[in-house]
Amino acid sequence: MTMKKRVLFMLVVLFYAIAQNGRTQTKDVARYVDPYIGTGDHGHVFLGANVPFGAVQVGPTNYVKGWDWCSGYHYSDSILTGFSQLHLSGTGIGDLGDILVMPYVGKVYASPGTDKTPFAGWATKYTHQDEAVKAGYFSVNLDAYKIKAELTATERVAFHKYTFPQSADAHIGINLTMGIGWDKPVKTFIKKVNPTTYTGYRFSTGWANDQRLYFAVKLSRAADALLLFNASKAKGGTALEGDSVVVVLNFTTKTNEAIFLKIGISPVSEENALANIAAEVPGWNFKRVADKAYAKWNKELSRVDLETKDVAQLRTFYTALYHAFSAPVLFNDHNGDYRGTDKKVYKNPGFNNYTVFSLWDTYRACQPLYTLIQTERVPDMVRSFLAIYQQQGKLPIWPLMGSETDCMVGYPAVPVIADAYFKGVKGFDPQLAFEAMKASSMRDDYGVKYLKEKGYVPADKEGESVSKALEYALSDWAIAQFAKKLNKQNDYAYYAKRAKAYTLYFDTKTQFMRGKLYNGSFREPFDPFVNIPLKGDYTEGNAWQYTWLVPQDVEGLIGLFGGDKPFVHKLDSLFVVQGDLGAEAQPDISGLIGQYAHGNEPSHHIPYLYAFAGQQWKTAEKVNEILHTQYHDQPAGLSGNEDCGQMSAWYILSSLGFYQVNPASGCFVFGSPLFDKATINLPASRKFTIQTHKTGTKNIYIQSAKLNGKPYSRSFISYKDIMNGGTLEFVMGDVPNKEFGAKPEDRPRSEVYR
Repeated sequence: MTMKKRVLFMLVVLFYAIAQNGRTQTKDVARYVDPYIGTGDHGHVFLGANVPFGAVQVGPTNYVKGWDWCSGYHYSDSILTGFSQLHLSGTGIGDLGDILVMPYVGKVYASPGTDKTPFAGWATKYTHQDEAVKAGYFSVNLDAYKIKAELTATERVAFHKYTFPQSADAHIGINLTMGIGWDKPVKTFIKKVNPTTYTGYRFSTGWANDQRLYFAVKLSRAADALLLFNASKAKGGTALEGDSVVVVLNFTTKTNEAIFLKIGISPVSEENALANIAAEVPGWNFKRVADKAYAKWNKELSRVDLETKDVAQLRTFYTALYHAFSAPVLFNDHNGDYRGTDKKVYKNPGFNNYTVFSLWDTYRACQPLYTLIQTERVPDMVRSFLAIYQQQGKLPIWPLMGSETDCMVGYPAVPVIADAYFKGVKGFDPQLAFEAMKASSMRDDYGVKYLKEKGYVPADKEGESVSKALEYALSDWAIAQFAKKLNKQNDYAYYAKRAKAYTLYFDTKTQFMRGKLYNGSFREPFDPFVNIPLKGDYTEGNAWQYTWLVPQDVEGLIGLFGGDKPFVHKLDSLFVVQGDLGAEAQPDISGLIGQYAHGNEPSHHIPYLYAFAGQQWKTAEKVNEILHTQYHDQPAGLSGNEDCGQMSAWYILSSLGFYQVNPASGCFVFGSPLFDKATINLPASRKFTIQTHKTGTKNIYIQSAKLNGKPYSRSFISYKDIMNGGTLEFVMGDVPNKEFGAKPEDRPRSEVYR
């Protein structure tokens, strides 16, 4: 090598080293994700292959045997019916399961069978030893057929790889009939476009009362024969429409021959489904797509860097992030087109449209979490809500695949939009947002008529009246603050008054929130433990749990109890009292510590209420107990169903050391941090680091704190201070420092922290 070439080579090496040193290196944190966590007990999480917030969730599906199969898969099961392209994660109601695909050999079947005759079709047994799963990838060996099935995905395309044995009777079944839970097909269609391409649609009703899914299938090789069935009856031709269409593709395969399928989906058209495949998976390199899916997960999960010696905590935390980023999901095509709740097609509206928002659950922690670590997605989520308002006349309650389910109570999109606006999120119209809030809160359904007329929702006129009214008061507070910021003083006064309606339900004698009759008296008889679904006064809970649902005005709630001391006394009782919830009690009321129910969302803010009464150390005790008893890194690691990220979001925030009690305030109350060091990677290359000194299983109490090197006596931190970047330091100990956060000026307050 000449001197000139040697110098040039050394310069190239030097520049490369400088570039590498200056480049942010993404750690491999995705290796800590264990998708099995939450697939047991009542977690209801999805297992399979997807990418963050992707429309496709392709994975194994069992026969639905009850509530615990809402995602289509449960860890206790051992029978596989096939691989569906869409699933829900952590919901309390089952749906989707669209386009069930199954490779098999031998006799031709048009269905898996049924749960009563499980092996009357192509269904087969499997074991967890036959499975392999990681972020963006799933595989299982179908021992009965000697087939290895592998799955990966992009945002809108499921990629299947089936490795067959030598067989003259190899098949791939595509079943448009099967669904999960409530889902029922009403119109299905498939046609052969060319030897390796099929397109069609599946229209169904269920929890989503009018779901319209279009799809396209691209095969790596042509089938030797095509068989069509409707309602299990054989049909001729190359296209078929009916209510229960199934296609079986027949192949002659060699030993270890791989057949690939790319299945694109679209809410708009078959043509768009094909275009999604062309845009997202143009080739046939399965490994490359799986590696990209893993890299996408790694990038998103790396928004938080942890330092801890406890690998189980790493597994629990990063799997929680994985679950929190699995919903909501994109509901548009690669070109931006989507179908609205009015069933009209909107061409490239200028934002990513999202669906699958379990808002009654996620407004509490998951949506505030996104304002910290998914800030760039928040504007599109809000714009999705506002588009739904323009299409259906009210903000979404539980939007699912272009349908409004009206599931749960309140108008829970309100605090989400308000929180985003108060935190300075741009990209949506605040005037339109306020219009949508008013329209959603001034309807006559679900007891709002009585709220407008009498100032409360009567228990003898409306089921679950207490829960509805408390949710309305919470959102009305957010509307009032929104109006105040927009200088709409009349609206501010009106909604501020409505926000105080919670006081009308508080019985000073029993010290519970109780159902109030039309004549103004409390409903009798009264049992604070009993839960009566739908016809009772509380939604998935009882009086013990709902008495605390005033996160927007904790000082006012403390006043109803008569001050800090009786408030704390009652709060202490919640975590120890025992009682019978009644024969009709819903399974959602799980994860009980006394009558605190961590497995269901209305309880999630309660442990943090101690800080408002100057006893942050008790918040630390309760939060630490919940972190260690209600979460772990095994299949039964969630104490209740995930609800599209909320159970996980509570863990994420609480393990970092804080939680936003009021969902629209920007005030994060301190709990008990788990990790030695946690760094949130913020926009514009800023970082916020939580450094915890003297961590340990017994050192659960905050002794002192510093913010950016200066002593910090408050028991909370604002969103603004977090997003500015910097370092929050905690010194922990095994004995409470009862003075920390005790002074009135150091306690969190019920106001918007701008």
